[in-house]
Amino acid sequence: QVQLVESGGGLVQAGGSLRLSCAASGIVFRSYVMGWYRQAPGKQRELVAAITSGGSTNYADSVKGRFTISRDNAKNTMYLQMNSLKPEDTAVYYCNADSGPLLDYWGKGTLVTVSS
Repeated sequence: QVQLVESGGGLVQAGGSLRLSCAASGIVFRSYVMGWYRQAPGKQRELVAAITSGGSTNYADSVKGRFTISRDNAKNTMYLQMNSLKPEDTAVYYCNADSGPLLDYWGKGTLVTVSS
């Protein structure tokens, strides 16, 4: 059974930092492109950052220079270090594991709230 479990969300003031984690089980973690997505109230889910098994990364323009995605294949865990948080970063953050159309999994999400 595939499980992606996010943790590390919470309430933080603008300018603060949070570190999200996504612990994966039931998949060959190193074979998956891992990503963080977010969905703010009333908005569509959007890609925040993604990382390949080899460590190549890409980021949404809105988070470049502030967020850093990383993974530890030995621990089956992905991370998102979020610095200089802004109120517009408030959203539910979801972990995604993708290895093709039939191998695409989601976590249940963790809420990040940034107060002004």
